[in-house]
Amino acid sequence: MGAALNRYRVIAWIVGVVLIMLVVVGMPMKYGFDNAVVVETIGPSHGFLYMVYLAAAFDLSRRADWSLKRMLAVMLAGTVPFVSFWAERRVSQWVHQAQPQQTPEPVAG
Repeated sequence: MGAALNRYRVIAWIVGVVLIMLVVVGMPMKYGFDNAVVVETIGPSHGFLYMVYLAAAFDLSRRADWSLKRMLAVMLAGTVPFVSFWAERRVSQWVHQAQPQQTPEPVAG
């Protein structure tokens, strides 16, 4: 499950950064300065990356055996600026709490 968590964490950060760029830079330029180049460039990228985010969240949720409610909440976190960062931390905590602590076996000597 570690690889699925790493994939999710990376894409959550990427989607979060791209969404913030879209909202903080793109929207003011489009509606305040009538220049839509940032939205036209970043918007489709965010759409594609969000689909990758959904796939990573679904994969992790199935491996971690989450409820449908938790899975949908994590998936929706990629649509609100800054929430994907918070969700990434919460998901990491959930996964680490669910995994049993592995203690090394003593070596007979």
